[in-house]
Amino acid sequence: MRTIFLIFKKNNMQIKFLDLLKVNEPYFPKLLESTKRFLENGWYILGNEVENFEKEYADFCGVTHCVGVSNGLDALRLIFEAYKVRGKMKAGDEVIVPSNTYIATILSITQSGLTPVLVEPDISTYNLDPEKVEAAITPKTKAILTVHLYGQLSDMKPLEDICRKHGLFLFEDGAQSQGASYKDGRISGNLSDAAGHSFYPGKNLGALGDAGAVTTNNAEIAETINAIRNYGSHKKYYNIYEGFNMRLDENQAAWLRIKLQGLNNENEKRRELAKIYDNNLKLKDLIAPKQADYGKHIYHIYAVLHPKRDELQNYLSQNGIQTLIHYPVPPHKQAAFKCWNNLSFPIAEKIHNQELSLPISPVHTAQEIEYVCDTINNFNG
Repeated sequence: MRTIFLIFKKNNMQIKFLDLLKVNEPYFPKLLESTKRFLENGWYILGNEVENFEKEYADFCGVTHCVGVSNGLDALRLIFEAYKVRGKMKAGDEVIVPSNTYIATILSITQSGLTPVLVEPDISTYNLDPEKVEAAITPKTKAILTVHLYGQLSDMKPLEDICRKHGLFLFEDGAQSQGASYKDGRISGNLSDAAGHSFYPGKNLGALGDAGAVTTNNAEIAETINAIRNYGSHKKYYNIYEGFNMRLDENQAAWLRIKLQGLNNENEKRRELAKIYDNNLKLKDLIAPKQADYGKHIYHIYAVLHPKRDELQNYLSQNGIQTLIHYPVPPHKQAAFKCWNNLSFPIAEKIHNQELSLPISPVHTAQEIEYVCDTINNFNG
């Protein structure tokens, strides 16, 4: 590895955090072919491409229903709205959610007229800690929305048991976990009453713009979301609900169908690169992500913790390595939620203060990851 380090240094090599051009380039011929088909078809909204993607992604997740929608936030919004329309939830109901998630998870709750209740994660997995959930349940609690953060599944069996005991709904934010599997073989998106998915371009299954989906085994909820995403209508000009315009674009669906075919292989490549990190990162006080024994990680993000995170990030940048922070400000410290700013969630705060996302993608090479490891191990901050 020392030789690789010297070669990269000598040639002033640059390692991007994520190179979407390279990620998508192998798919270009099929993407161009599908775009031509889309243009010549003359049908641009909720056509065969969306319908076929919904069937294929439902099969991939192992569920009976998938509804393509406009993005990941809208996917979660539509789940809550459907449960409200069906009289299963109402405005003011409480939803337990991790304290260290991306703000979109929280917004899906507040924008639906529901009340988020923040609960700390397990520091070893970064995901909702089942042992802390039960203490947060009140008579107003109606659901748990867990987040499979960074590509690692939440521990779903204990959450399922809690929901069964208290009569709660269980939902997944699967924006970062397409293809991650639980120990019983179930896939992200098939571990709860309903799951929201994001296909933002940087996701493991990324569109070439905004896109999302809801997966569920509940036919009634799927049928309701089908209507609500389209102005509350199953039939044009006949509106049975006060709905939204939250439809998946026909062209994005066509592209997602193509990229779905390569998802398992790309996830496996991420796991191989993660092993290089696991085996070679030796920096004192650096905490690497833990592969939980209850599931199979897809490493959407390889998130490490270090007490001198900002100095480490600057050092890596000086050595040609681009990194990101997911996320610098926890939800309860955001200006958007001033009412929470005085609250303390020390585990979430530690993660947000120390987290650093290292390069990992299907187009990174083993040599690049080895160089990142060697560079980190030489950090003297």
